[in-house]
Amino acid sequence: MCSLLKPSADDPAVNVEPAPTVFPKMIGADMGAAFIGTRMTGDFYEAVRVSSERVLFGLLDVSGRRDDNRKVLLAAQETFRNFGAELFSRADLNESTAMTELCLRLNQGMLDLSTEVQPCPAFIACYHEGFGTLCYTNAGHTPGLLRDATGVTELPSTGLPLGLFSHATSDAPTVAIEKNAVLLLVSRGLVDCMAHKDAPAENFSLDRVKQVLQSDPSTGAQALCVAVLDAAGKFTADAPPCDDRTALAMLRTA
Repeated sequence: MCSLLKPSADDPAVNVEPAPTVFPKMIGADMGAAFIGTRMTGDFYEAVRVSSERVLFGLLDVSGRRDDNRKVLLAAQETFRNFGAELFSRADLNESTAMTELCLRLNQGMLDLSTEVQPCPAFIACYHEGFGTLCYTNAGHTPGLLRDATGVTELPSTGLPLGLFSHATSDAPTVAIEKNAVLLLVSRGLVDCMAHKDAPAENFSLDRVKQVLQSDPSTGAQALCVAVLDAAGKFTADAPPCDDRTALAMLRTA
């Protein structure tokens, strides 16, 4: 994933973390996230209200150890909050076009801070509270999982990861989110975590995430994220993680 310029010891960004995400209050929906332990690598999530009816959110996986990639994390948060809010608040908004523009800006920022071109997966979405629709792009990220009355559906990659080519774009389709449907995003570190040493060598896997999503009775986004992380912890016998494990969920309640 993104190979980054190593900050100088005198650079203030070395010890500055991105500002904590405060999930906006939503009309007829609930959003939350959770992660395991202390951040070690580059999982990063953000959510901002960009208009009276739209909330922009995303989960990115910036490579490298935390001490080396804070510059990129800080730049991504600034782009998300400022440029993203500007794009998605326009009166003449085309959500798909705006999503493409946002990804191009994030991509270029990563390339500018990288010593070589390497991938940086991202799942970015904009939820419209009035229409109950989700415009999203999956730039090489773990598939998003949408649970509704029909079961669990994968929202697969729609393009290349960020950080590969300066003008690469991803498709930005729109899906309907029915009442009581849930969108769950999980990081690669959660999907790839290994079983405890006395079990067969295998990953937690996206299939196990689906099983938790399908069966968990949680009625809140945060509780669902915790349930997924708890299941991964039991699978690994609570062994210390070697990568960030993050889950983000959005539940439509009305």
